[in-house]
Amino acid sequence: MPLAESRLRRLGGWALLIALGLNLRPIISSISPLLMEIRGATGMSFQSSAWLTSLPVVCMGLVALLGVRLEARLGERRGVALGLLMILCACLARLLCDQASALLATALLGGAGVALIQALVPALIKRQFQQRVALAMGIYSASLMGGGGLAALLSPHVATHFAHWQAGLGVWLLPALAALLLWWLLPFAGPGQRLNAPSISLWRNRRAWLLALYFGLINCGYMSMVAWLPAYYLQLGWSATQSGSLLAFMTIFQVIAALLMPALAQRQSDRRPLLAISLSAQALGFSGLVLWPLQAPQLWVALIGFGLGACFALSLILTLDHRRDPREAGQLAAFVQGVGFLINAVSPWMTGWLRELTGSFISAWWVLILTVLAMLVLTRVFSPSSYRESQSTTLAPQPIPTGSTSTSA
Repeated sequence: MPLAESRLRRLGGWALLIALGLNLRPIISSISPLLMEIRGATGMSFQSSAWLTSLPVVCMGLVALLGVRLEARLGERRGVALGLLMILCACLARLLCDQASALLATALLGGAGVALIQALVPALIKRQFQQRVALAMGIYSASLMGGGGLAALLSPHVATHFAHWQAGLGVWLLPALAALLLWWLLPFAGPGQRLNAPSISLWRNRRAWLLALYFGLINCGYMSMVAWLPAYYLQLGWSATQSGSLLAFMTIFQVIAALLMPALAQRQSDRRPLLAISLSAQALGFSGLVLWPLQAPQLWVALIGFGLGACFALSLILTLDHRRDPREAGQLAAFVQGVGFLINAVSPWMTGWLRELTGSFISAWWVLILTVLAMLVLTRVFSPSSYRESQSTTLAPQPIPTGSTSTSA
């Protein structure tokens, strides 16, 4: 292959990775800054409107658990294309519909599309960027979070410009359309590629369940922030634009962490020190929201964003570390994300329920603080020597501990 063509393919691969990531969160994060307008137009309560955030995450979990079968049936190229098409259709429906039931249906449709893409991307990364898995995962995570922040920031402005909240939700069909066109022009996988290698069994695998629990709980704060951080500051007297910009500010630090921490992880095989730093940042940030929400909101949100951005990328890298083969690594990542996102789905619903029960978001922030501290303690079990199969950033295997069994991941 000529050098120029090879470079073009590499650049195309990175561009696709970014384009895919940018489309995976607007379906969720565009809701929160416009929540008051949506509730006023549809009559939804705090608890019922939380389903607009929770339902996509439920879909992410359920579809990810079916990821292996979907991958075998559709292939990567068709699977990712279908996911982007579902996101596009969900955004189009939001542009045209203004009833609560229709919005909930778009949450299901868009969430299924996001889930389908998320289930396929880790294996793509493991295969396509073999020597730069941590860096590629960081760029993918940063793009994913950047898309969420852009939606939180721009959706209120678009809604104001067109004098209707539906425009702020529907505008995100444009990046989905752009990504779909780019995917068909420069696909990662070959035309019609289907991977029919045998799948690995994870349902009775204790390490797989532990990774899934860990992934779900260290990342559940993101869904609560996306769903309720603007509403929290609206309750404290901020405007919709101000509160949406605060969520976008959080995203800046998510992106920084998603790029910085995997780059640091590229230099070492033990993920625990970086995970401990990231979880500590989350705990400090949530504590600030409870104790001094108006004194230094940007600081607390920056800490939360940094911790969440790092935890998402590092927890996926930790998962991929457990399997050398890209196919098996993708299956493990799909399982971990599937169970983890089902756990994530409870977080915004729980926050909305506690808000209605107590009249304040403070109790929900305390629950997140305790959860993060518990996961900080759990982090110590993920030593590289505990992996049955491990892939460091240089593709060198880690030692297998004596007495390990076939049930280890």
